[in-house]
Amino acid sequence: MKVLVVGGYGTFGGRTVELLEGEPHLILFVAGRSLAKADAYCKKRAPTAAQLVPALFDRDGDLAVQLAAFEPDIVVDASGPFQAYGEGCYGLIEACIARRVNYLDLADGSDFVAGVSAFDEAARNAGVFVLSGVSSFPVLTAALCAACLRT
Repeated sequence: MKVLVVGGYGTFGGRTVELLEGEPHLILFVAGRSLAKADAYCKKRAPTAAQLVPALFDRDGDLAVQLAAFEPDIVVDASGPFQAYGEGCYGLIEACIARRVNYLDLADGSDFVAGVSAFDEAARNAGVFVLSGVSSFPVLTAALCAACLRT
């Protein structure tokens, strides 16, 4: 299973990666706007049971192309702050639904989280889940990802 962790070398994303790195059947793309930081983070964590892959990912870039390159099963967006994204703030969610990729984020901005319900029907029609405000506690996010491994 491939999991793309956007903001994967940051505080919450990094903790999510640490909690999942013991799963040998995972490929964890540790992603963000700095490939150098992602690479340094992955080298610091090695060796791990999961395969850690440093990755360049920019929420302001062409999301469809970036998702196509990684072909993830799940995207965990830990990049934040979600309340600061402004116009187009749901672009990653829309791109995930279009590519039939499961999505969850650690958003704590109430307006952002409340707006995600607008994507429920599209996500169901695509056969994926879209979960927002999953947690500021990465252990819960990691537990959700681990549960997906068993389904």
